[in-house]
Amino acid sequence: MFYQILIHFSLLTTSRAKDYSGSYVMANSIDLNVKQGEPTRVQPAEETEKGPYFLSNLDQNIAVPVRTVYCFKSASRGNEDAARVIKDALSKILVPYYPMAGTLIISSEGKLIVDNPGEGAVFVEAEANCNIEEIRDLAKPHPDTLGKLVYNVPGARNILEMPLMTVQVTRFKCGGFTLGLCMNHCMKDGLCAMEFVNAWSETARGLDLKIPPFLNRTIIKARNPPKIEFQHNEFEEIKDVSNTKKLYEEENMLYRSFFFDPEKLDLLKKKATEDGVLKKCSTFEALSGFVWRARTAALSMQPDQQTKLLFAVDGRSRFVPPIPEGYFGNAIVLTNSLCKAGELLKNPLSFSVGLIRKAIDMVTDSYMRSAIDYFEVTRARPSLTATLLITTWTRLSFHTTDFGWGEPLCSGPVTLPEKEVILFLSHGQERKSINVLLGLPSSAMEIFEVLMMQV
Repeated sequence: MFYQILIHFSLLTTSRAKDYSGSYVMANSIDLNVKQGEPTRVQPAEETEKGPYFLSNLDQNIAVPVRTVYCFKSASRGNEDAARVIKDALSKILVPYYPMAGTLIISSEGKLIVDNPGEGAVFVEAEANCNIEEIRDLAKPHPDTLGKLVYNVPGARNILEMPLMTVQVTRFKCGGFTLGLCMNHCMKDGLCAMEFVNAWSETARGLDLKIPPFLNRTIIKARNPPKIEFQHNEFEEIKDVSNTKKLYEEENMLYRSFFFDPEKLDLLKKKATEDGVLKKCSTFEALSGFVWRARTAALSMQPDQQTKLLFAVDGRSRFVPPIPEGYFGNAIVLTNSLCKAGELLKNPLSFSVGLIRKAIDMVTDSYMRSAIDYFEVTRARPSLTATLLITTWTRLSFHTTDFGWGEPLCSGPVTLPEKEVILFLSHGQERKSINVLLGLPSSAMEIFEVLMMQV
């Protein structure tokens, strides 16, 4: 069966803003005028391998473009040669990471693969009409503004018509510049993406590649014959008995971020263990359990409504044998917790945190290979009805990228999550605080905000 993939991408916007303590509402922050030059293609500096490049089943399910922006400004170096340095380094780093210059196509088996050599990465130079400080804090994305700093291919209707990578270097009047990236998630997970970007930046500074990428993704290919050993509720279709779909259709969406400093995070962990059911829990477990309960309550789900939590677990050390260092690709596996909304809300925080702990412990080598085989047989995609998908970027080293102008002033995603997604971003110089970003219908957001204050 031909596997047609259509990814609709747009920048999220809202029309009004209202200030609340501890929360942030998206709004147009500044009238940023960016003049883009003509796009060019960047090929690897040397000859690379030709032919199809295999993508695993873990890559197939997350074939979406991810946009990020890095802001740089140096007191000792202007931005005149920023585009040249970054472009030259890109050509060099695309030699070991040559699939990033390839072209995404559909194989005869109906799966995504990369055709090499491809057309190359797209590179654009641009000029902005203001100082870089006016972009403000990227922990609270402004899609209207930041979207102008990442190049989008005109007329591209789906990911097959988009390059695997676009790069835009935008110079600002003050001597600073931004690096706007759009890369397809099917090529790499967050940790791998950071390894790639940091290796690229080190190449720009004349340093040698520390860890060559391990390109062989067939080490996690489906078994023959496939062997499905688990139920895999992450793919289960849930009936929307609460009719939350109507709420999303009838009300305006509000997008906000909620700030959790180390003190608040410690309070959550204490609250999750105060009844003695759990002896300890991680920050991720406590925060995820808290926001899952709060979002369920805010959406006024019926007590008998099944609700699902999805989140990714890094499988690198969990596979047997472990994934090699420098693995180039997605090594994350979705796991899940499933229960009725009434159970989730009537029980203490330890209940939801306990479900999350079990979901993490469930991710073994057998479970991951079963998930890979499940997709091989069914080609199913995770269902998102009555579901919360938590994506955490708290382990990603955005702040260490240095192309020769020092570490970024700030960095982060361009767009806020879709309606089923909550994003965790690390915040502050010591990276110990977390910003929780999400969107909800206006009436649900009012309830969610009140619940966020109950820490």
